[in-house]
Amino acid sequence: MKTATSKRITRGLRFRLTLSYAVFFTLLLAVAGLIFLKFLQGNLTNSIKDNLDQEWAAMKGFLRIVNGDPKWIYDKEDSDEDYIVRRMQRVYLLTNAYGTVLQSSDTYASLGEDTPDEVRAALASKEPTWKIKHTPDGARYMIRSGVVVDEKNHDPYFVAIGRPLKQNEDVISSFAKIYAGLMPIMIFSGCLLGWLIAGRALTPVMEVARAAQRISGSNLSLRIPTRGAGDELDYLIETFNRMIERLESSFIQIRQFSTDVSHELRTPITAIRGQLEVALFTAQDAEQYREAILNSLQDVERLSQIVRALLLLSQAESGQVALHKTGIDLSETAREIIDQFQIPAEEAQIRLVADLPPACYVEVDRVQIERMISNLISNAVKFTPAGGEVRVSVECHPDRTDIIVEDTGRGISPEHLSHIFDRFYQVRDTDSNGERGLGLGLSFVSWIAKAHGGSVAVDSELNKGSRFTVTLPPPVESSPDQLATQASGVVS
Repeated sequence: MKTATSKRITRGLRFRLTLSYAVFFTLLLAVAGLIFLKFLQGNLTNSIKDNLDQEWAAMKGFLRIVNGDPKWIYDKEDSDEDYIVRRMQRVYLLTNAYGTVLQSSDTYASLGEDTPDEVRAALASKEPTWKIKHTPDGARYMIRSGVVVDEKNHDPYFVAIGRPLKQNEDVISSFAKIYAGLMPIMIFSGCLLGWLIAGRALTPVMEVARAAQRISGSNLSLRIPTRGAGDELDYLIETFNRMIERLESSFIQIRQFSTDVSHELRTPITAIRGQLEVALFTAQDAEQYREAILNSLQDVERLSQIVRALLLLSQAESGQVALHKTGIDLSETAREIIDQFQIPAEEAQIRLVADLPPACYVEVDRVQIERMISNLISNAVKFTPAGGEVRVSVECHPDRTDIIVEDTGRGISPEHLSHIFDRFYQVRDTDSNGERGLGLGLSFVSWIAKAHGGSVAVDSELNKGSRFTVTLPPPVESSPDQLATQASGVVS
């Protein structure tokens, strides 16, 4: 059990983020420590060089060489001068131009006196020479060498003074030990801080995961509130919420489809069964059986129409029906559909009027637009009493294209207006000139308008008529032939 728990922790994103942070923080501390150590070493080295420069300047005031005879001239009774000179003489060497040692301290002798070649090279150089020397026991000294001139005959002499580096090395060693001792504490503190920061950063992710676990088919209204930070996590939350919205929409469509099917298929199935049962128990001759079968076939046909319409509408609303847009003359298309409805309108004693511009070129799916206009005209004719009028208009505006179908029928009462685009919704108290429809025509109209980036609106008043306005994207300047030529040119 512990092994499984530890594996789950080590594989978690929080652990991996903390580990990455710990590795980065350790490397950062190590690099920072090395940089600071080098900086400290440089400062200490420069400091001891400055001290040696000062001692060199003081030495030139105390050391006199006259005719090859070196002498230290200072007040031995003055404790300060005596201390300064004695400190210089602790690490001290004086030779002539040939490397012959004239004066030397025991400490410098243990470091190894400079060879004649080194002396000549130092005398030839105009700049002071710096070097580090070691005693046999490993003690290190900083040595500054240069030239001192005989005051009488101006002969050059080689002089070197030095200082021990032990104090500097002790400071550096102490810093390294303290830093090395503090590093585990700083790394541990950094890891703890990284663990807390990673946990806080991943809290919205865990909320998304817990929300996903709570989601079910009956609980798709759940949404995760954004933090308002505008960062990647907010983007993740917004993406998740949009995904849930799409799932909720899909589930609603599935439930709506199931409800529609169960509701609408029950009536024709019940009618078919009732007719067949009555024929089975009461029919006396072939004519009665034939009439029962004919009525049943009519209900079966209506049943098939409902199933086909439901499947097509469900596919359309779920995005399975793709639009195939081409350039068409909307005025010509509307005129052809109006001509098809002239005979049914005349039979119903209804005047069908077209108010169309000479041309209105749009880029739409011709099949779906024809179906939309047909459904609107069919509804208008169906619910307009004899002697009435149905007018179909097309208006081309710079920013939109309007298709308007208005009638002088009985109109729609306000309580029905908000539902007329729902599936199977029918205004039962309205007289019609034909059979009762499926209640899906206006649902198709609404989907086709939205699929083209448009909308549909209705204005109606009882006993005065209704006006349906479909708004589509703006017209295009090219004719259908020009659009087809452009399309073929692009394809080629």
